Amino acid sequence: MLTVLTVIEAREKILSGLGFRLPAERVLLADAAGRVLAGEITAPSDLPAFSRSTMDGYAVAARDSFGATEAMPALLDVTGEVMMGTTAPAPLKSGEAMRISTGGMLPAGADAVVMVEHTELLDEYTVSVHRAAAPGENTIARGEDLRQGVAALPPGHILRPQDIGLLAALGCTGAEVATRPRVAVLSTGDELVSPECEPAPGQVRDINTYLLSALVKQTGAVPVPLGIIPDSPQALAAALHKTKDCDCTIISGGSSAGVRDLTADAINSLGKPGVLFHGVSMRPGKPLIYGLAGDKPYFGLSGNPTSAMVGFLLFVRPLLLAMQGASELQQLLWARVDRSLSSAGGREDYVRAILYSKERELWASPVLGQSNLISTVVRGSALLRIPQDCEGVEAGEKLEAIEI
Repeated sequence: MLTVLTVIEAREKILSGLGFRLPAERVLLADAAGRVLAGEITAPSDLPAFSRSTMDGYAVAARDSFGATEAMPALLDVTGEVMMGTTAPAPLKSGEAMRISTGGMLPAGADAVVMVEHTELLDEYTVSVHRAAAPGENTIARGEDLRQGVAALPPGHILRPQDIGLLAALGCTGAEVATRPRVAVLSTGDELVSPECEPAPGQVRDINTYLLSALVKQTGAVPVPLGIIPDSPQALAAALHKTKDCDCTIISGGSSAGVRDLTADAINSLGKPGVLFHGVSMRPGKPLIYGLAGDKPYFGLSGNPTSAMVGFLLFVRPLLLAMQGASELQQLLWARVDRSLSSAGGREDYVRAILYSKERELWASPVLGQSNLISTVVRGSALLRIPQDCEGVEAGEKLEAIEI
């Protein structure tokens, strides 16, 4: 009989039992995207390091343009040009202007830039300004982005492409990040054949090795696929022996309560404490197994690809992120469902759905179909959570959503 926990209980048991965190390593900036920061990043200097223009035009002292209109323009002396990548040739005095391009360094004495569209060059040395500029207009002040010593990125942050750009702007050539977990991936079942094979009657192609390996990689970890394992205790034991250098092991297939389901026995044979629970009150993916051998976690996921994916997203991904010290383990959204959905009490239902925006709100359109149809998760972009003991939701109600 399965020892069934709620989704919350199962996740808490998994995360509370994590006995280690992976050490840090330094990687080059080009390899840092998707990795988890091991420590805080502070700005070593002001960003930007100098005040600069955000428009092509003329650097001016704003007060010299006050009251300027098309009918009564301000006339200023053009004293030079700020070349890109250099400092101004001289400070700006009252009544003067200097040509400047977007990104150019403001000369001393200038506190605004008049867009070139609002000027007219009367001769080589005189510019007519047709609109007043406020102090700071069309400029970025030194340190406006980040001040020296201010925290730029916190520890546990998963580095995104924009974060890599920030690190480059701060002069970082690398980053201290958590080591990537190595995750063994095993698919069990006598009915499985490799994708390149033509299945015989009763056989199916192995989806889970590739699906789960891709999910592992997406989580910042390193998949170690060990291929198809026959339904025999000896074959499974031999395969698990190869996982000793991995930080986590995922076994798909063999998790439901049947005579040929070997996963629980195999995990128990590896050492104490063994299987911690077998079954979660959810659909799909109820017969999920979780156990520990020493500090190393072992998951038994359903052989059904959709159920295996749901189990991974709800339980394996948070654990792999926690191993890396990530501060955010699950990104949740809220979306209004555009049709009514029924649900059986006593379990959480996870419904595949397509997210879309309507009237400045996030909406979800359920993708209906049997849970063993891989096309339902391909068409969907999220999982909608129908809470336990809820017998259904009405169209227009808000539900938690996990992007997939």
